Amino acid sequence: MGRGVTVCRRTLRLILTLHGLIRLADTAELLAAELVANAVLHTKGPAGLRVRWAVGVLQIGAWDADPEPPEPPGAPADPADAEGGRGLHLVRACSDAWGWQPLFRLGNRGKYVWCDLAAG
Repeated sequence: MGRGVTVCRRTLRLILTLHGLIRLADTAELLAAELVANAVLHTKGPAGLRVRWAVGVLQIGAWDADPEPPEPPGAPADPADAEGGRGLHLVRACSDAWGWQPLFRLGNRGKYVWCDLAAG
């Protein structure tokens, strides 16, 4: 898991730097790492990262092969009390919006979890 998350973070930083969006890099890296780590940790099968820039908003999303909602079962009321399960709490706290949707492609099921980060 660690290597995939590291590759995503470094690639995202490079992309943002090349497009003049380095000011978003620290927060975007954190969000991407949490989304990808969640996809890898809680699902079986492939996972991937998608980054999209539109009208001053950076959308970061991770897809995976598990169609279940992204909330971990029995998520603690206070994420500071848990060893794990803080990923989506961080995504909620650090992004301007987030959500998820089920995916159905070529007979395969999965989900896409995304968050938005405004440039302003």
